[in-house]
Amino acid sequence: MKAAAFVYPWDVNGDPAAPARVAGLGVRQVTLAAAYHSTRTLTPRHPRHRIVTAEYAAVLYPPGDRWTGRALRPCPAGRWAPGDAWGEAARALAAAGLEVHTWVVLAHNSRMGAEHPDTSVVNAYGDRYPWAPCIAQPATRAYLVDLAAEAAVRPGAHGTELESLGWYGLQHLHAHDKTGGVGLGEAGQYLMALCFCPSCRDGYGERGLDPDGLAASVRDALEPLWRGAADDEGWPTVVKLLGEEPAARTRAWREETAGTLQEEAVAAVRAAAPAGFRILLHADPVSHHCGANAGVDPARVLAVADGVVVPCAGGTGLLAPFAAHARERTVIAANFTVVSGMGGSPGTLARDAARARAQGATELRLYHAGLASDGDLDAVREALSGPSAR
Repeated sequence: MKAAAFVYPWDVNGDPAAPARVAGLGVRQVTLAAAYHSTRTLTPRHPRHRIVTAEYAAVLYPPGDRWTGRALRPCPAGRWAPGDAWGEAARALAAAGLEVHTWVVLAHNSRMGAEHPDTSVVNAYGDRYPWAPCIAQPATRAYLVDLAAEAAVRPGAHGTELESLGWYGLQHLHAHDKTGGVGLGEAGQYLMALCFCPSCRDGYGERGLDPDGLAASVRDALEPLWRGAADDEGWPTVVKLLGEEPAARTRAWREETAGTLQEEAVAAVRAAAPAGFRILLHADPVSHHCGANAGVDPARVLAVADGVVVPCAGGTGLLAPFAAHARERTVIAANFTVVSGMGGSPGTLARDAARARAQGATELRLYHAGLASDGDLDAVREALSGPSAR
């Protein structure tokens, strides 16, 4: 299977050895960040630095004229990725024989939430999630669609992978995060993800729900979870806690809101891209899930996108629902963490790749070539050189 590795521009720029090192892993493609959230990352082999702190969500290239006069617009990166950092890294990687695709993070932006708090998801208690722009709001949707088109189609890119193109919820590692004291489970995460901003309140009303009554019901439903109730069967528990009809109507609102955004963003990228440009979404086949791997309807998303990147750190079980709707050229990329210090298992990559292929995967994604230790990279190189990964 074709394998691709995720890379940041700061892994490459200023390190002349980086492109050959990535190519030497046996990958044919790199997915290079073009728009990315705030982060603190390790660069264990870079000749000039070891830690890079990206202070806010930014585009890693000079943003275009389309943003002039708009309140919501992407910020250029600071000193961690100055100028056209994406373009500089892309040229170096392409010169090493690698096919370069863009990696675009969308509805995950703490700076937007800080500067424009009204754009954020608001939970049933009235708490804002500044890292999570509400994708139901018209201005936010317009921003995300335009950002997808601009950041995806960078000069020299052969395709794109769109991350966080959907709802984001409570599960976010914020600075000095201290939210893990109560295990909410899947049901609690869903209830805490329900948004009550004006756009979502209108959406609930259009589906016959009273927003105030719904918020009260959500708070009531969460009470046993705050007290440590362990019962969690996923969606059936949401139905049990919230009631069948309210649960179904909230889910319908969120699925349609996310689905239409995904369709609009893919269409915008397609319109801006050259022929043959490949568009993938980081996705979860359970449509009510939210986060970096947005919950999607597999049939719906594969009707418009060229494929999906599927999280497989916890196993390969999420691949089959997408494989069931794949067409002849659909890409189903199994995404494995290969950084041991982040819970990855590069030593089992060959075995994991074989299991992924049996579940319908057509390609591999390796997270993350810049973050991994030398030992991890050695294990990846060995796995990709073996027959089970090809």
